[in-house]
Amino acid sequence: MQKGIIKLEAPPSIIAASSVVGQKEFEGPLGSCFDLHDDKGTFNMDTWEKSESEMQRLALNLALSKCNLKSEDIDLLFAGDLLNQCISSAYGLVNFKIPFFGLFGACSTCSEGLTLASMVLSGGMANRCAVVTSSHNCSAERQFRNPIEYGGQRTPTAQWTVTGSGAFILSAYPQGPFITEVLPGRAVDSNIDDPNNMGAAMAPAAIDTLMRFFNETKTSPSDYNAIITGDLGSEGSAILREFLKTDGYDITQNHNDCGLLIYDCESQDTHAGGSGCGCSAVVLASHLLPRMNRGELDDILFISTGALMNPSSVSQGNTIIGIAHLVHISNTNNKGLKFNGNTN
Repeated sequence: MQKGIIKLEAPPSIIAASSVVGQKEFEGPLGSCFDLHDDKGTFNMDTWEKSESEMQRLALNLALSKCNLKSEDIDLLFAGDLLNQCISSAYGLVNFKIPFFGLFGACSTCSEGLTLASMVLSGGMANRCAVVTSSHNCSAERQFRNPIEYGGQRTPTAQWTVTGSGAFILSAYPQGPFITEVLPGRAVDSNIDDPNNMGAAMAPAAIDTLMRFFNETKTSPSDYNAIITGDLGSEGSAILREFLKTDGYDITQNHNDCGLLIYDCESQDTHAGGSGCGCSAVVLASHLLPRMNRGELDDILFISTGALMNPSSVSQGNTIIGIAHLVHISNTNNKGLKFNGNTN
């Protein structure tokens, strides 16, 4: 272990990934990449919360089917969402009967789950783990803002909560792509209290995490094929790039953000881009990992970012604390074993 960085001596593999989304996401630039979509966003359920749970159930079933495994083959399940007490995960995954860790890292939950599962697998405490997360635009609006029917005006810096769920199956057996090291994020408070500008609230946490990573590894942005954040959107991404460049780390050539990849912000009227637990999860599952499978990407830094707030903290005028967890994914593990491109 090198300060905050956890180098995984037995890097686990991501052996399967799946994505389930709503209609708006399907209509975006990555529409053809997703495994499953529902044109109404209800997934045949009678409430938005149940719809989100159903997305998680479908996503985990799809991921398991891709690697020919059953729920009893999974030792531990790490899952979370945006709703109070992680109800989407609990209700959606209860019937899988897998030992369950409920997580809340806001939009950073995907990287948080991958980090924890990787540590457990590398430490020899499990053979296979599942990581699942989700968000739903309507359930999130109901909890954090106003019902959709209210028709409240959205500011230019506001982001659109993604309706989507991503699921990942991780294995201790070397196969690839590999999670070679992780850097858990630190809570960062930059005194931003505008819930309609979460990109600005989360960007300082992403800056903190990437600065620590580059400083401790003695690497530079050019050492990686891609540096992918999620979900800073246009506002937070601009802040991230400017501040890192000021400190000598220019990521402009290989940085992108999941909140900008998932939508055409102008034609789909998503303002500053996408957000939500499901955003970075479905982009990783449907777009980034397949590109690694095809050999288009070999070495990436994946950093999910989250705004740690709830309706009470917003109504009380508290500042928004940001978090950013980094996951280093490579087609080559720490022992030189090369991924052969067979992962779903």
